[in-house]
Amino acid sequence: MQKERPLSPHLQVYKPQMTTMLSILHRSTGVFLAMGTPLLVLWLCAIASGAEGYAHMQSCFSHWFVQLILLGWTYALFYHLCNGIRHLFWDAGRGFELQTLYTSGKIVLLMSVVLTGLTWFLAVSRMGGGA
Repeated sequence: MQKERPLSPHLQVYKPQMTTMLSILHRSTGVFLAMGTPLLVLWLCAIASGAEGYAHMQSCFSHWFVQLILLGWTYALFYHLCNGIRHLFWDAGRGFELQTLYTSGKIVLLMSVVLTGLTWFLAVSRMGGGA
């Protein structure tokens, strides 16, 4: 006779925790960055092709939807960077206390928003206005 084994609870049973959400966000921003990299390569190719190609790409980038995607890509870049630095501390064996986990997570979220805002502020101010 085979012994019955307990079933593992589904994900819906667990209450979402900040550490879980930050881990999922780290993975998803990594995927989003990888998907956005061809757009970056296309932009660099447009720069290399000359003024006409660059002007065409800039006109495409001036559309509000593309700018929204670029804003998300910028946030993903800075979030992934800041959380990657957090992971480096973990690799060194530091920051595993529960309070430190939550504090460093909040710092990562704050810094990624601040760096994204600063980058977009500087980009828009140097380009002479927004969309």
